[in-house]
Amino acid sequence: MTTAVDTNVLLDLLGGEPLLASAARRALDLAVGEGSLVLCPIVYSELAAGFGQGDQLEQFLHDLGLRVDSFSSEALWRAGEAWLGYARRRGQEVQCPRCGARAGVICPSCQAPIAWRQHLIPDFLIGAHALVQADRLLTRDPGYYQTYFPRLRIETPLGISPDRP
Repeated sequence: MTTAVDTNVLLDLLGGEPLLASAARRALDLAVGEGSLVLCPIVYSELAAGFGQGDQLEQFLHDLGLRVDSFSSEALWRAGEAWLGYARRRGQEVQCPRCGARAGVICPSCQAPIAWRQHLIPDFLIGAHALVQADRLLTRDPGYYQTYFPRLRIETPLGISPDRP
């Protein structure tokens, strides 16, 4: 069983609140006990911002048993397809990340609709990598990934029972 790991799980482990850090540690320990852990180059880059030197990040990944797994052509293609679907579905409105309400915003100068990108292509690369090159994704953001990658198996750190063997 290969588990792809999302950035948010690793950030929880590094400096999250105690409940999130504990859940992330348990989920990673369980996943490595069931197989291998991988991360895509996007997750590596997002983590790199929090480390002073590359060798510190490499040691962190080594200690967790994580390896960087490059993108296959199929994963890159699937990411592009999913992002296109998102861009078409998103429309010209912005969506509140908390409650999901949608609102339109008009430029006060030219009266053109303004739309913010709420998910950029890196989010889709992480999901497509997990779908094509792993058996599941360990993330704290299951709703987004299930929307755009419905066949992706998802595990969440807080969704794993403390009694799970």
